Amino acid sequence: MDFTQNESQRELAALSRRILTERLTPHRLAPERLAAERLAAAEADPGRFDPALWADLADAGVLAAALPEALGGAGLGLLEQCSVLIELGRTVAPLPYLASIVLGASALARFGTADQQHRWAAAAGRGELILTAALAEDDGDDPAVPSARAERVQGGGGWRLSGVKTTVPAAPLAALMLVPVSAPHGVTVFLVAPDDEGVTVERQQVTGGDSTGRVTLDGVTLGSDRVLGSPATRHEITGWLVAHGTVGLCALQLGVLERALEMTAEYARTRVQFGKPIGGFQAVAQRLADAYIDTEAVRLTMWQAAWRLSAGLPCDTEIATAKFWAADAGHRVAHTAVHVHGGVGIDVDYPLQRYFTAAKQHEFTLGGATSQLRRIGAVLARSG
Repeated sequence: MDFTQNESQRELAALSRRILTERLTPHRLAPERLAAERLAAAEADPGRFDPALWADLADAGVLAAALPEALGGAGLGLLEQCSVLIELGRTVAPLPYLASIVLGASALARFGTADQQHRWAAAAGRGELILTAALAEDDGDDPAVPSARAERVQGGGGWRLSGVKTTVPAAPLAALMLVPVSAPHGVTVFLVAPDDEGVTVERQQVTGGDSTGRVTLDGVTLGSDRVLGSPATRHEITGWLVAHGTVGLCALQLGVLERALEMTAEYARTRVQFGKPIGGFQAVAQRLADAYIDTEAVRLTMWQAAWRLSAGLPCDTEIATAKFWAADAGHRVAHTAVHVHGGVGIDVDYPLQRYFTAAKQHEFTLGGATSQLRRIGAVLARSG
């Protein structure tokens, strides 16, 4: 397969890299001290969010690019979004693009009513509000079987929701959350606002420091206008969210690993020990070579899964494979980067530390590699 990026992917990635590089990394237009101060300010804030940078991406059309033209976008798709996510990973940018655009806005654009699309998806593409999807729960690891429940309100056409969602990305920032719950006719996604009566959003602390929240639904009453999808499509929305969220997270992880490896290779070329660069020692060179192979494996499996998903082809095994490599190889590359850097690699003020914690957070979010291998093995057993 040829996974060479098309013109729109390359152009959108280049535009994203230019904006992010000028704002978040050492550059002639953004001196190292100013870039570090900007990142430190965003990461010190409990929301871990850079609103000015978010506005820059919105003004440049990056946020809306994959939305339909009717919603102010350019009609692009998942492949272009993955190209943007890689660039966000390369800078570990404090921005909720995956949650708000890849999941929230794109799901609304695909499954929502015209009113839902223009009210929330178009606004998200303009950077005016943030969306997210609440998929994870404390007592289960399968979003397709949520313990959160919805029941009909007697005497009316509304619904009453109860349950708890955990580690919801960007929940403290979000104006709207897409929440899958178990309903009488199957899993249904509801559109829940944080100011709806009965909704509580509590900040949670995670390894990577991202803005994350625990969402409690205590008898939240919603009208039928807050249901996402028609009766014919509601059953597929949760799977759509999980698949796109997983591939998107793999793309973010690729960007993190790619840049961490570049930083580590440069360090190995310039760090002199015993009169020669440490990259010249066989053990170090082998670690870097293995990290390169791991990063390329993440790249190839991610693009294979993204391509099949965007083309509407069966891709459960490909997504599980990409998930395995992003988590398992991500662990190895992150630790190699720290080990080669030595003591400076664990300095919280050194740039590499941001990449290490981001890679670990993505690894934890993706889940254990063993469960992915079991899924792949089950598919191979059935097909054999």
